[in-house]
Amino acid sequence: MRVLIAHNRYRSGTPSGENIVVDREVDLLASRGHDVETFFRSNDDYADLSAAQKIRTSASPVFGSSARKDFQKSLRAFRPDVVHVHNVYPLISPMILDDCREAGVPVFATIHNFRLRCIKGTFFRDGQICTDCEGRRFPTAGIVHGCYGESIAASSVMAIALARHRPRWEGIDGFIAVSDFVADYLVKWGIDRSLVHVIPNPVEDPGEPSPPGEGFVFAARLTEDKGLLLVLDAWEASGLDGTIPLYIAGDGPLRGEAEQRAARLTSVQVLGPLTGPEVQALRRKGAVGLQPSLWFEAHPSVAESFALGRPVLATNVGAADSVVNDQVGWRSPPTVASFADAFRTASDPREVVARGAAARSHYERTYEPAVVASQLESRFSELLTRPGQQGRSAKNRSGPR
Repeated sequence: MRVLIAHNRYRSGTPSGENIVVDREVDLLASRGHDVETFFRSNDDYADLSAAQKIRTSASPVFGSSARKDFQKSLRAFRPDVVHVHNVYPLISPMILDDCREAGVPVFATIHNFRLRCIKGTFFRDGQICTDCEGRRFPTAGIVHGCYGESIAASSVMAIALARHRPRWEGIDGFIAVSDFVADYLVKWGIDRSLVHVIPNPVEDPGEPSPPGEGFVFAARLTEDKGLLLVLDAWEASGLDGTIPLYIAGDGPLRGEAEQRAARLTSVQVLGPLTGPEVQALRRKGAVGLQPSLWFEAHPSVAESFALGRPVLATNVGAADSVVNDQVGWRSPPTVASFADAFRTASDPREVVARGAAARSHYERTYEPAVVASQLESRFSELLTRPGQQGRSAKNRSGPR
């Protein structure tokens, strides 16, 4: 199968779960014998543009600019059986969906967040859930609040892009949602449920789990929506400080506050940004992973903890609530008192062992790369065998390359 994967990469200086997922998909499909080509643009490239180029590029979400021409060239040269789209903003644009349709190439889109309706992509603003733009044809509130890039001008461009391109998304061949939580929103937005398939992000197998270590591990961007302040407040209220460790890994605007508070506590360690292997080693060192997000989360850290045989303590909101249950971890309302109680409950070594073993089994059934790849292949194959699609695909491949 010939698969063209399109993705606008996020800045390399900011850890991106989506970038990692896309890279894994490329390697995974190629390792299983598929012919894979990528069409990537990177937000890192924006910094190297001249002032005039930046002005032209700022309209890319709406019109597609030069990226669209390059994508058309890729379609003609590679002649894929299927195009798999991930992120297209800001340097690619959904205009490429028209090019796929005109070339007779079916399209699957993986939906990682709420960007189809929310300028910011998170439904989270100023420390709380925000759905001011939900149900509106034009996301005016997102412009007023400068939700994209903390800029009214940039938010205006993104608002126009979301409104203009909505029909393009509604006309593609299939959607892959990273969780049931995201799938439910797609259906709510009017997407036919038969076109929505829940396929989680794959996580590489780290090998046989080691016995659980000690303490809790928070590894994420240090922001309010990730639940960092909830973790710190609940930790102080739990009475566990000084008895077992709490590890905090990552970087972000709240790092300074986390370091100041850790200095007043006994067993909280703020480790700063870590590489992927270093985060994995930290999870092995700990006993329980933390997923305290206050809203939406694609839960890659949950699957990474499960792979290592580590149960997860999560808030009962967003995507994590659909993947963490009483067999593989603990769930808590996002309040200080409740999460403090959950900290104490999840510190029982016997429960850690039992739920950690169940978490590893769940990983093997759900997130193991071969399992995810098989699901992707099935979805792509089903798409290519739909009535009328075989003729389109054959026509697409028939011309000279």
